[in-house]
Amino acid sequence: MFNLLMLLFLVGGCVCQGKRPNFVLILTDDQDIALGGMAPMDNVRRFIASEGVTFTNSYVTSPICCPSRASLLTGLYVHNHKTVNNTLQGGCYGTQWRDTDEKQTFATVLKKAGYETFYAGKYLNEYGVQEAGGPERVPSGWSEWHGLVGNSVYYNYTISNNGVPTHSTDQYLTDVIREVAVSYIENQTESNPFLMVLAPPAPHQPFTPAPRHEGKFSNVTAIKHPNFNIAAEDKHWLLRMPPSPLPPSTLPELDRVYRSRWEALLAVDEMVADVVGTLETKGLLDNTYLIYTSDNGYHVGQFAQVYDKRQPYESDVKVPLVIKGPGIEHNASYSNPVLNIDIGPTIIHLAGLVPEGMDGRPINVLAEEKTERYMLVEYRGEGRTGSVDETCPWKYDGIHLAECYPQYDCKCEDASNNTYACIRHIADRIDMKYCEFNDLEKFVEIYNLRNDPYELHNAVNDIFPAIKHWYKLLLTRMVACSGAKNCEDPLIIYKDADK
Repeated sequence: MFNLLMLLFLVGGCVCQGKRPNFVLILTDDQDIALGGMAPMDNVRRFIASEGVTFTNSYVTSPICCPSRASLLTGLYVHNHKTVNNTLQGGCYGTQWRDTDEKQTFATVLKKAGYETFYAGKYLNEYGVQEAGGPERVPSGWSEWHGLVGNSVYYNYTISNNGVPTHSTDQYLTDVIREVAVSYIENQTESNPFLMVLAPPAPHQPFTPAPRHEGKFSNVTAIKHPNFNIAAEDKHWLLRMPPSPLPPSTLPELDRVYRSRWEALLAVDEMVADVVGTLETKGLLDNTYLIYTSDNGYHVGQFAQVYDKRQPYESDVKVPLVIKGPGIEHNASYSNPVLNIDIGPTIIHLAGLVPEGMDGRPINVLAEEKTERYMLVEYRGEGRTGSVDETCPWKYDGIHLAECYPQYDCKCEDASNNTYACIRHIADRIDMKYCEFNDLEKFVEIYNLRNDPYELHNAVNDIFPAIKHWYKLLLTRMVACSGAKNCEDPLIIYKDADK
């Protein structure tokens, strides 16, 4: 209660004095935390983490770009905003998003409250396509808009500059985002609060570093935890498919990808330093919350996969989250279980407003809360025509595979029935994951991460039947929940699920 009163006092103080806080959210693309993905980020550690709080249990609602970004912007679980994959048909900048969800983001709330709002970089993957209004369409909620058309690239892209499409072939995208961000901040004053979202492409495929950073990590190799390139005999069918383990000829490619991802992040780290420096020069830093996170994690060789996301394991669903700002403890580490759907409510709350209609809840940024929490992760598999090389031998009748190529030994990264929902359960002495797959096997995976942090052993046959039944009931309720209370309170969930 004391912490809540302190938070309300700080926020209320800002409002009463006419100095509402500014917000800068940096959202990277596919940056893991489980595989050392923050190692290149010296400036993030120096200017945000050492001056603020690192959240060590930060998760996303879906391990893929568009659904996760939709969740972050709206504060809603995937089953509520219905952006289920990266295609227009799957809701990625689809009709529901444009007509409804986009009008209910944290940006629209702050803009209505008098904030200037600024966006630069990747938005939703299908933004700017002609079927969805083209790049001339500026999304609701943004005063100044520099949105990337389509998915992450580093060169040869189009940006919608306030509805005017501008093509570039030779300017490195992360540097362009940095330049427009710095220019915007230079024109801000203490009297006009602003929200800024910066969404660079790094370290998304094709993992292209800026020329000045090429070779910076030439001696780095992929991290090899105990789950690296091991046969996944007790996991769902997609991970069991051959080759498992990957042949030695594939491993140098994993090393190349791993270090290229780190090198691509160096331009992001420079952007963070320049943004912080400009805020300080303008006298705005002390009244600005800086939030650094990613839309999902990534795997590179775990469980004999090649490199991608889309799986429910920690490498794919656990992400960095560091927050700095007024009243926040310096160089702190909190184990609060948090989700990306909490970021919108947190920003709204810190702005002195009341978050409404969201599934997430404001994060207590002032003190560590070791509370029990059930967090939902959802993914609907994709089977894309044309993404399976005709020379690959795999023929699964009735199941559409995706991302299968000979250069990766035809190891497929996705399938139409790679569809699942998971509960991530964290409490003082509990660290569990329960997943149900909507495949022909109705496969279930359960992991006790307290004893098995690398998810090596599927404990589905070891756990007490009553505990398994509890998780099943809980998951059934959570995949239909709506609103922070119904999505958070396990007693309500249990009673409703048991009727």
